[in-house]
Amino acid sequence: GPVPIATAMTLTLVQALADAEAEAPLWCLTRSAVSVGAGERLANPAQAQLWGLGKTVAFEQPQRWGGLVDLPEDVGKRSLTRLVSVLAASRTDSHTNGHTNGYEDQVAIRSSGVYAARLTRDAARGDGDGWQPHGTVLITGGTGALGAHVARRLASRGADHLVLVSRRGAQAPGAAELRQELSGLGARVTVTDCDIADRRALAAVLDGMPEDAPLTGVVHTAGVLDDGVVTELTPERLAGVLAAKADAVRHLHELTADLELDAFVLFSSI
Repeated sequence: GPVPIATAMTLTLVQALADAEAEAPLWCLTRSAVSVGAGERLANPAQAQLWGLGKTVAFEQPQRWGGLVDLPEDVGKRSLTRLVSVLAASRTDSHTNGHTNGYEDQVAIRSSGVYAARLTRDAARGDGDGWQPHGTVLITGGTGALGAHVARRLASRGADHLVLVSRRGAQAPGAAELRQELSGLGARVTVTDCDIADRRALAAVLDGMPEDAPLTGVVHTAGVLDDGVVTELTPERLAGVLAAKADAVRHLHELTADLELDAFVLFSSI
């Protein structure tokens, strides 16, 4: 589908600031787009695209970057007061190597306080055995490097049936060899071609899951590589990348929402 208007307009604004050689700090506000806890339900998850774009701008154009602030769905006086405090604490001349120095530039404001983003290692949970695959596991981008790696791991852990989906399916380079390798590990393997950004085509694949091995897991590794600096991007290029990643995962979510999946795993860059 088309690029969300907020993403497209922000891209245009960033490019306009670059053309004008302006160095005024740009702050992007979203509303209930990012989570501060496992139990938080988001009203506007699509707005999280601005966080991905904003982090890129911060590295490529630090001289005109302010930060990202996510407001709660219901914005009251206290939230606005906290927003003013966040903006007041920023220092426009304190950027070093794409990072802000002296203030937080990725912030979520909630009724319980102000939260700053941190990347931490996730602690192991449970008994340490991890996910034990069974039934059918669907892997998008299944014949690519990431998908093949995941497929080997799942087959070695006893997966009954793996469905590898890619644009070229069985015609993809190395697909036949991969299928043979996975079969040797004990898994039943189906390789199929599908444009996962096409909701109807994806629905047809999901409807074809075998009754003796119902779908229990989805691993989304598919993606389109179209690298470029922010000043050279266009809405059309963004649309192509988002179709395979964001649009496809929305289709996967909606089409499997009524199933009792053990795992729904998404691959992305940091």
